[in-house]
Amino acid sequence: MRDNLIVWYLKWHFLVVPLGILSAWRNVLLFNLDYFSVPQLSRTLFAPWRRNEWSYGKGFNPQVWAEALASNLISRTLGAIIRSFVIAAGLATEVVLVLSGPPVVVAWLLLPGITGAGIFYGITALF
Repeated sequence: MRDNLIVWYLKWHFLVVPLGILSAWRNVLLFNLDYFSVPQLSRTLFAPWRRNEWSYGKGFNPQVWAEALASNLISRTLGAIIRSFVIAAGLATEVVLVLSGPPVVVAWLLLPGITGAGIFYGITALF
């Protein structure tokens, strides 16, 4: 038995499209984490910034050793600070995206009622 147009529309509007919206929302959430490189930056949080590392040289020269240690600590600290800001921005964006998903699905589900109410109030405003 074939479905009539109204049953087909109701299935599409209340089943097919909400599943599509949820799938697209999942893709956006995964894309955001990838865009901000949150997992990668978390793994390399204390890596030197832009791979700038200073060599301690051969032998033991206290001045060269202290200079390399200070420079490497500054490079790692700078890397951690910048990566922390990017991770925080990515997670803040993720929170906004997580919170914006349910209202979109609810708005889609309420759209036929909102449209019908708008038509009804429009017609009553004319008379």
